[in-house]
Amino acid sequence: MQFQSRYSFDADPGRVFDAMTDPATVAKCLPGCERLEAIGENRYRAQMTIGVAAIKGRFKGTVELRDLDRPNCYSMRVDGRGPAGYAKGESRVTIAPSDAGSSVSVTAKAQIGGAVARVGQRLLAGTAKMVADRFFACLRSRVAEREAG
Repeated sequence: MQFQSRYSFDADPGRVFDAMTDPATVAKCLPGCERLEAIGENRYRAQMTIGVAAIKGRFKGTVELRDLDRPNCYSMRVDGRGPAGYAKGESRVTIAPSDAGSSVSVTAKAQIGGAVARVGQRLLAGTAKMVADRFFACLRSRVAEREAG
């Protein structure tokens, strides 16, 4: 499965980058995230519950941020498993100045297996887009609060 999307922020790239790489902010904004704890430099243990169609499950795994180039870009590697299946993926996040403040581009690819994969690629892609849209809407509001505060 592959995913591409773009989001805009009314803040400079540095503030957006900082929010996107702050574990506390990410944990609060990521739908279904129950825990995100540091296990090393830019490495985290994660636990989240997510549902796709009638299949809902808790996944545990790791998240690693790589190639950090503040405020321009970074890569992320995710590896999670649970009773409903597994997910392994990588994404590239690019942040660029724009007229509104910043433009964030996300390109991701993932391998998904187990019961969760049986719902079909179209439904999985729709769920991934919904989760990303909710995450970025929350992140946008948190960045705006910091700008105002």
